[in-house]
Amino acid sequence: MRKIKCCFTGLFLSALLFSGCSVSKFIPEGHYLLDDVKIESDNREVKPSQMNAYVRQTPNAKWFSLFKLPLAIYSASGRDSTKWMNRFLRKIGEAPRIYDPELSEETRQQIEQAVQNMGYMGARVELSEHKKNDRLKARYRIFTGEPYIVEHIAYDINDYKIDDYMLADSAHTLLHPGMRFDVNQLDAERQRITRYLQDHGYYRFNKDFITYQADTMLNTRKVDLTMQLMPYQRKKEDEPTPHRQYVVREVNYLIDVEESDPASILPQDYDSLTYKGLNLYFNKKPFLRPSVLADNTFLRPGRQYRSRDVQNTYSALGRLNILKYSNIRFREEVREDSAYLDAFITLSRNKNKSLAFEIEGTNSAGDLGAAASVAYTHRNLFRGSETFTAKVRGAYEAITGLEGYANNNYMEYAVETGLSFPEFMFPFLSSDFKRRIRATSEVTAKFNWQVRPEFERTVASAGWSYRWTRRQKANHRFDVLDVNYIYMPYRSETFKDYLDVMDEINPLLRYSYEDLMIVRMGYTYTYNSAGAAALKTSRRNSYSIRFNIEEAGNLLYVFSKMVHGHPQNGEAFQMANINFAQYVKADFDYAKNFMIDERNSLVFHVGLGLAYPYGNSKSLPFEKLYFSGGANSVRGWSVRSLGPGGYRGSDNSLDYVNHTGDMKLDLNLEYRTHLFWKLNGAAFIDAGNVWNIRNRENQPEGLFRFNRFYKQLAVAYGLGIRFDLDFLILRFDSGMKAINPMYTGKDRFPIISPKFSRDFAFHFAVGYPF
Repeated sequence: MRKIKCCFTGLFLSALLFSGCSVSKFIPEGHYLLDDVKIESDNREVKPSQMNAYVRQTPNAKWFSLFKLPLAIYSASGRDSTKWMNRFLRKIGEAPRIYDPELSEETRQQIEQAVQNMGYMGARVELSEHKKNDRLKARYRIFTGEPYIVEHIAYDINDYKIDDYMLADSAHTLLHPGMRFDVNQLDAERQRITRYLQDHGYYRFNKDFITYQADTMLNTRKVDLTMQLMPYQRKKEDEPTPHRQYVVREVNYLIDVEESDPASILPQDYDSLTYKGLNLYFNKKPFLRPSVLADNTFLRPGRQYRSRDVQNTYSALGRLNILKYSNIRFREEVREDSAYLDAFITLSRNKNKSLAFEIEGTNSAGDLGAAASVAYTHRNLFRGSETFTAKVRGAYEAITGLEGYANNNYMEYAVETGLSFPEFMFPFLSSDFKRRIRATSEVTAKFNWQVRPEFERTVASAGWSYRWTRRQKANHRFDVLDVNYIYMPYRSETFKDYLDVMDEINPLLRYSYEDLMIVRMGYTYTYNSAGAAALKTSRRNSYSIRFNIEEAGNLLYVFSKMVHGHPQNGEAFQMANINFAQYVKADFDYAKNFMIDERNSLVFHVGLGLAYPYGNSKSLPFEKLYFSGGANSVRGWSVRSLGPGGYRGSDNSLDYVNHTGDMKLDLNLEYRTHLFWKLNGAAFIDAGNVWNIRNRENQPEGLFRFNRFYKQLAVAYGLGIRFDLDFLILRFDSGMKAINPMYTGKDRFPIISPKFSRDFAFHFAVGYPF
């Protein structure tokens, strides 16, 4: 292992040294390689990071902000571009960035202009070039000087209606005496006023109608600011007129009607109907019920035009899976003292039905297998964009190394059905409420049959849940009812013997392999400040929060207690002669993304979980227990191989059931960098474990205690490669154990004396771990 490390280290250093020499052949005579760009400021209010956007030329990229390996790869190529190896190295590498004085001067001017726009009218930026051999470092130094301050603000608004609106909304103004004369802030105020007026009928209003006049006092840095409103002019040669407020007169839906000009729509050319003030034009029969369109339309006849209503209508219609696209256009009609808008909303339908086939390979702890599935989707089952899905799946896996079994295989058969409604399906809810809450109602049913050499398990489930989104960043999920029925018709003699042996050591283990019913209710809240998809890493500083809480069995327990008083078997109440679970469980995840530059970021994650069985349950159902290790946890361990606490376990292949707990803690720090093409790299440090909240005879070291839990944290480190395919991210992570709480002495710290066969774990997953 040490020889391999030394070999790789030598090759790496050689590549760096070689690239330093070989890059010179790609630098023309009299030119320089741009080695570094640095921005400095003498004012804390003007941060150098704010000016990075104005840099026109940047140096070659660094992996992990340390090594210019893409440049080294490019430099390893020869001058002959006809050789395929040279072309390949240049394609995956990065050409040297040759310093351009003109781009640097443009950068200096733009930074200077940006600082002056922030209110430092006398700001200047100096550019200095530091040359060494054939390399150059560019340095921009910002001298801001004293800022100009707005002393007085006046308004010249020659339109009494708009003046009244601005006065009513003055509490939200971004301008105030004493502020810096910041051009960006002035423009933001123009945009704010424009949005406000567009939401109050001013369809033709834009920010160019708002101008500023600034007067500076002699020999001072004080500014008298005047905001002016320009009259409406569609063209320069037109006579100025007051700004008009528009009222929506008609809302027309064109369903499967392809027309380029709304004015060409004639009622007699198409079938039509009117529903709640909406006019629907279609051929033969509309593919959506009129009530669905009414519930997803925010534009209303007779109501003042609001830009917000247009965006909300687009957003609501975009949630209907049956729609391929929607388009909203307006036709104006101006009379003497009135202005009207006729809205034309064009809808184009998606495919109603689809059929998909999937074939996949599986690898569970080294056991290879294959799975196939077929899925059917209907996107408009009841003409309300209801989505019905049905999926049938079969899987086979060859199980090796499972002692005591001759028939080494695993088979799984599954059937899933679901029906999704694009609204809040609940009685007595008004249309206005449904329109405001962008909700989805889901009903699901699943059946899963697992046949393993050691046991056979049947899992049937049914669920009823709601999902809704607020402001594109916060997502809510409420599981009103989720029923799971677990039935085990067969357990092998070897497995029974194992459970009998474990009964003496861990009597709660058998509970995980008995018939059980789980009737749960839960709520999940997810927030992402960047509004980014889960698979992607945000391109700016952001954070995400996930909180989940669920409970099971409480209503059944109260009902059973009222009817029976005491359990019939003296241990637990039953429902349909089957024990039901009773517990409460809560999880919390927080991830923070720090952007270092456009290619590098640092991500921190903490995950906490706590579950407590009580009443009708002595232990959590196996599916609800926490486990540590794996691709999304402490990556130096394989899945279900760590914990609880300092529990070491045995070499028995069935011992994975003991590596579970009632509490979980995950701490992760990951440095992510873009390598080249669609490849991203990562270096990570993970820490975490699981613990029990009740003492188990065979796992005394697994009990959570405040005075020792931090000593039982497992720590791992490693590297990862990610293929970013835009629609999919394939992740390969290699982890090594650093601190192993399962051992004592020198084996507790494998980071000092690593052993590859013992301490290495490889993981393949889809998407980022957090």
